[in-house]
Amino acid sequence: MEVKCRRLEGKVAVVTGSTQGIGLAIAERLGREGAAVVVSSRKKKNVDEAVEGLRAKGITVVGAVCHVSIAEQRKNLIDTAVKNYGHIDIVVSNAAANPSLDGILEMKESVLDKLWDINVKASILLLQDAAPHLQKGSSVIIISSITGYNPESSLAMYGVTKTALFGLTKALAAEMGPNTRVNCIAPGFVPTHFAGFLTSNETIKNNLMERTTLKRLGTVEDMAAATAFLASDDASFITAETIVVAGGTQSRL
Repeated sequence: MEVKCRRLEGKVAVVTGSTQGIGLAIAERLGREGAAVVVSSRKKKNVDEAVEGLRAKGITVVGAVCHVSIAEQRKNLIDTAVKNYGHIDIVVSNAAANPSLDGILEMKESVLDKLWDINVKASILLLQDAAPHLQKGSSVIIISSITGYNPESSLAMYGVTKTALFGLTKALAAEMGPNTRVNCIAPGFVPTHFAGFLTSNETIKNNLMERTTLKRLGTVEDMAAATAFLASDDASFITAETIVVAGGTQSRL
């Protein structure tokens, strides 16, 4: 997708969970707008492939293996950005997990722990590492989900962790301001590998589309465009907010 604006020239962006799907699209969009990007995910092969693909598109990028629940890898991700580019301007916390489709009352404690660790706690710990390196005027974007407003039966506990990110966004915005803006994006359903168990079923897919005002699913580019906006100076007076990018799907707690 051609991007003509270069709102992020000279900026440095760190994106977690960014070797496929929404995360990769975000990394590409930030890079096309001029940012130097650090991509990451759990597997080195995926990181290497993402870096190669982005460089082929003219994007300045390096990669780091980062399982967001491992302290040493989180620290290495931040260190990689600082060593290569000297500072950090943008952090996008996108990594997430949904290890079980069980109902909340049937869910094993180990699964509950994993959901909280990856979907909520890891964002906090990543920002603890990143905060000392964030420039004045920097931006943090936390990727939540429309399920934070409407937890689906098969995504109930996942949805609850995504609800928590709405509150975390407001709390961090108060704590990190005025130098750093903190906002959240709640994507609607997007046909990615992560959401494939829903969007690959035609009946479920059509039901999800019918819930939207625009009668379609979202695209990874839709989410990337919203992220780039929040990261840019065009959003310089926006903080502590959640932007719902879900085609008009009902979104109210």
